[in-house]
Amino acid sequence: MRLEKQFLTREYVARLNASPFFLLVEYRGMNVGHFTELRKRLAKVGAEMHVVKNSVIRAAVKEVGLADLTGTLNGQLAVVTGKQDIAPTAKVLKVFQGEFERPKLQFGYLGDQRLSLEDLLALADLPPLHDLRGKLLGLFQAPASQLVRLLNTPASQLARVLQARNEKLAGTPAQ
Repeated sequence: MRLEKQFLTREYVARLNASPFFLLVEYRGMNVGHFTELRKRLAKVGAEMHVVKNSVIRAAVKEVGLADLTGTLNGQLAVVTGKQDIAPTAKVLKVFQGEFERPKLQFGYLGDQRLSLEDLLALADLPPLHDLRGKLLGLFQAPASQLVRLLNTPASQLARVLQARNEKLAGTPAQ
């Protein structure tokens, strides 16, 4: 391998190691304006897209130890990586593809798990991770809240009975 390809491979190994996920998209037919707009949208969710030669990404993925992508990389591909959640990144790509019919999602990896196109589209429909964590926390807190309400019910009923009795006594003339 030539020296420049070795350098690029090392650079992409570092990118892949720094990112919890990477997605491969085919960018054929995109112009500079589309690339610029897509990169701006991806930057808002903490992701970035780079055009890379198939041989370089194949070597980088193999060196990272994820998989052997021989035979699966065809066409003009770009790599999307990020340091945050995969769902917003997949959503940006899905929405952009819906608007401009490009780029076409191919597949991706989350950790060491390969994600198919269907998996990526399902991830794109998920709410952001912090929303999911909030819902999960709410589910954990619900039983405790119900228990507190249940324990407070007899005391609050007694308080209402005493209050009604006081009001009744206060409204009745003294004998």
